[in-house]
Amino acid sequence: MLSRKIANSKPLIFSSFLTHHHTVRPFTAPTSHAPTNPIAPVNPSHLLRVCTILYQQQNSSYSKLQTNLQKTDFHLTHEFFLQVCNKFPLSWRPVYKFYEYTLKQPEFTHSPLTFNKMVDVIGKSRNIDLFWEVLHEMAQRCFVNDKTFRIALRTLAKARELKKCVEFFHLVNAYGCGYSLDTLNKVVETLCKDKLVDEAKHVVIKLKDWIKPDGITYKYLICGFCDRGDMVEASKMWNLMVDEGYEVDIDAVDKMMETFFKLNQISEGLKLFQRMRLNRMEELGLSTYRIVIKWMCKKCHLGEARMIFDEMQKRGIQVDNLTLASLIYGLVSKKRVREAYQIMEKIESPDISIYHGLIKGFLRVRKVGEATEVFREMIRRGCEPIMHTYIMLLQGHLGKRGRKGRDPLVNFDTIFVGGLVKAGKSLEATMYVERVMKRGVEIPRFDYNKFLHYYSNEEGVTMFHEVGKKLREVGLFDLADIFLRYGEKMTTRDRRRNMMVGLLEEPPNTWPLKHLPRNV
Repeated sequence: MLSRKIANSKPLIFSSFLTHHHTVRPFTAPTSHAPTNPIAPVNPSHLLRVCTILYQQQNSSYSKLQTNLQKTDFHLTHEFFLQVCNKFPLSWRPVYKFYEYTLKQPEFTHSPLTFNKMVDVIGKSRNIDLFWEVLHEMAQRCFVNDKTFRIALRTLAKARELKKCVEFFHLVNAYGCGYSLDTLNKVVETLCKDKLVDEAKHVVIKLKDWIKPDGITYKYLICGFCDRGDMVEASKMWNLMVDEGYEVDIDAVDKMMETFFKLNQISEGLKLFQRMRLNRMEELGLSTYRIVIKWMCKKCHLGEARMIFDEMQKRGIQVDNLTLASLIYGLVSKKRVREAYQIMEKIESPDISIYHGLIKGFLRVRKVGEATEVFREMIRRGCEPIMHTYIMLLQGHLGKRGRKGRDPLVNFDTIFVGGLVKAGKSLEATMYVERVMKRGVEIPRFDYNKFLHYYSNEEGVTMFHEVGKKLREVGLFDLADIFLRYGEKMTTRDRRRNMMVGLLEEPPNTWPLKHLPRNV
């Protein structure tokens, strides 16, 4: 870890905030400081020259660096300072050296924006000592805002500086900015999104005497533990929230329920849903019903899903396409295709989720031909497939670990190894061949995302066209159509960007289509 004392700066004041006795000050928004410099375009040549000097002279003395910078002609503005920080996103030394230089320029004054940018760079470079000292200086100047709290707590929590996470709140209060529940909630939300829920819980508990958490605080903690899959801690937060007299937010209920289903704890998820139906039936909305129906259909509990769907309709809740797509998937996976199409015919404007439900249902019962017909039909109706559509279809046709074709031209091993070599992955290709020859080690799962990513360029346009032609020659028309369509619409960024524009110009009968299969 890099550490360095701040040179050429005023000594920092360490007041009594480190003790356990803190005076709670009312929260006051930072007042406007020096007038902000007007946003002016930055001269790229000046920026390049300054950054070159900062990079080359970052280990030199301050006087030498200052001399070189003074010889350079550039206009120092807030935007210029921010651009310099952007040029060194993970290197604190050039940025801080430039900051020291700006302190000597009387016509330039820093703002909370420039300080936040600088402290973010220092934090990402993991120079915690310097980071902590700059935070002190920001607190002295009353430059601390919500953005500062997010940056400070995220950096300190990742470095496991839990004591300083709590001390920063006391530090800001000591300099007159006050404690704020809204700021605490924003910090907890940020930490939970960054998978730092244990650190967020520690901060909340340690600050409880000064900032009393509310229902929003506990909601973020519950969702954070659910994201990590720790239902024991999530349940503890739930009970603590109820004990303090807060009602659990419906978003937290949905998150708990969905996590129970994801962890295959179906009974616990249904118990929670039943409890909500008994105690807070009027608060249950579309999101809660959608989660339960989705997972009931995934687990093939179609009867329960249909009952819940009927209850939702009786309550007058408007059904969305995602819920209908889950029902369609459940019906098709149970080979009740006619019922699935009866639901689909009542949908006024089916979107891609409806077609995905049909495709996934057919693939689950190994009806790849019918799934491809749905793929063709959605194109005819103007619903363009996305990357997930192609990956599902490729997994259905080729299997999740690839396949071996009868013809050497379309042998999966040949195509895969050739593609790896062409992409410069010779080591991976050699390891794959060794595993195939030994047959003692299971072949790893083929990553279709990477396969499509490697060939999403102009070279891929030709490759997919040639592969489609060879697949047609050996009678694999469904797979050929998938590759050709991907090569036509998805291989480059410009093609994906102009995809919808091309749909408007494309005649409706470009693809040979048949009616969707209804008898399975």
